[in-house]
Amino acid sequence: MATQTNDAAGQAADAAPGMPQLDFSTFGNQIFWLVVTLVAIYLILDRVALPRIAEVLAERQDRITGDIAAAEDLKAQALAAEEAYNKALAEARSEAQSIVAKAKADMQVELDAAIAKADVEIAAKTAVSEKAIAEIRAGALDSVSLVATETATAVVAAIGGSADAEAISAAVAEQMKG
Repeated sequence: MATQTNDAAGQAADAAPGMPQLDFSTFGNQIFWLVVTLVAIYLILDRVALPRIAEVLAERQDRITGDIAAAEDLKAQALAAEEAYNKALAEARSEAQSIVAKAKADMQVELDAAIAKADVEIAAKTAVSEKAIAEIRAGALDSVSLVATETATAVVAAIGGSADAEAISAAVAEQMKG
């Protein structure tokens, strides 16, 4: 009996086609459901998925546009800040140069005052020194005159003559004048 059941199952398998999709008797039904499925997928995509995707893409494009605009604004602000920095730097350099020039002028005034004071002190010391030199010179001339007079008197006495002190003094004075 087991063999009969197996034979009947084998004959039924031979009579039925292998794949139901290839059964020509159900093609109309399969095409109908294929069209219904495709239309349902199209409607779902058209009404639900594609608007959401379009919305995400539009939002992304808006965000990119906004970011680009913000970047351009920041770039403009950076350029303005750089210009302000360069202007402030130029002003600071100018101010520093004026401070240096003023300091040089002040130092020159102080230097001129110090030089003038030193010139006055040097002139005073020079006058004192010239006075001292004149006194020394006068003292030296007096000493030379005295020594010359004494020497002349001693020479005249050594030669054996007698000399008048006034005549020797007059002769020495005449020689000292030049």
